[in-house]
Amino acid sequence: MFDTLLQLPLFQGLAQEDFTCILGKVKLHFTKHKAGEVLQKKGTPCNQLMFILKGEVVSSTSSDDDSYSFTEYLSAPYLIEPQSMFGMNTCYVSNYRAHTEVHTVSINKAFVMEELFRYEIFRLNYMNIISNRAQTLYSRLWNKPSNSIEERIAYFILKHTERLTGEKILKIKMEDFAQILNETRASVSKILNSMQENGLLELHRGEIVIPEVEKLL
Repeated sequence: MFDTLLQLPLFQGLAQEDFTCILGKVKLHFTKHKAGEVLQKKGTPCNQLMFILKGEVVSSTSSDDDSYSFTEYLSAPYLIEPQSMFGMNTCYVSNYRAHTEVHTVSINKAFVMEELFRYEIFRLNYMNIISNRAQTLYSRLWNKPSNSIEERIAYFILKHTERLTGEKILKIKMEDFAQILNETRASVSKILNSMQENGLLELHRGEIVIPEVEKLL
């Protein structure tokens, strides 16, 4: 457990002596979750840091009008929405559930502020995680796709992706997707079928499965 925690991004660089001191002060809540169990719900307050130590979680995010949703499979080690602990909106923006058996450790927000923020390396690690996420998302906003429908489809998917590896699922009606892309339904359907033939994605009723999102890069 000690070695596993030291490998987590927020604790990397901490001296073992400091970490031992932290373990003596901070209450760590270790939990084992069965496959299918809900870990966090969209809209609930983010009042803790939750680390995925083992297993795989499913993250699902819906658009404001619920016209589409995007699903990712995220393997340990993973930290659930550290950016949601502070700021104007301090609630989770996505739903998270265990895809396999998952082991987590949680640290209450109060302990993070009162104890962990005393350590400079922890503060730097936290700021780096938030900054890297903000910079990555900002840079994607300025990556303009070409007029090619296929590139615009890939851009739309990649823009909603947190980790640019692994399987993703976009649940959307063809009519809504065509409207977002400002194209006809027939044109979008034709390109999607072409992408399926090239092994880039799989089409199912009401959803698009991307087995390996890195192939869209």
